[in-house]
Amino acid sequence: MTSTTLASALPAGHRERLMHFAHEVSFPVGTRLFEEGRRADRFWIVRTGTVALDLHVPGRRAAVIESLGHGELVGWSWHFPPYVWQLGAEATSPVRAWEFDAESVRTLCAADADFGRAIAVWVGRVVAQRLQAARIRLLDLYAPYGSGGRS
Repeated sequence: MTSTTLASALPAGHRERLMHFAHEVSFPVGTRLFEEGRRADRFWIVRTGTVALDLHVPGRRAAVIESLGHGELVGWSWHFPPYVWQLGAEATSPVRAWEFDAESVRTLCAADADFGRAIAVWVGRVVAQRLQAARIRLLDLYAPYGSGGRS
């Protein structure tokens, strides 16, 4: 479990408040959760299964950027204006997840500074971790000597 999974990223009280907005959803293999460029109005926490984040590449299949599993946040674009997905996401196995309405969570964040700060730090860590992972993948693919194991 990384510091970006729900269980490790938020204190118990904030997790409980967030979970008041959750409802269970299921996605069969191949379901598109969202598409790059579309409105980001919800987000998910994976309970079981895997979700691939992908990037549209004109004339080719979408490039898989990362695979997400148990406890991980699917989607961060809901937290930052203009609330538009930066990537796409697809279930690569049967997925059970908690789904959240983004506007409701943002409203609570605005009303409760401590809760809002905790959510912002969590989402910020997710973004930072994913940018670092993408950097390492790009170095492995395109740098003359790979990533060299740098952190």
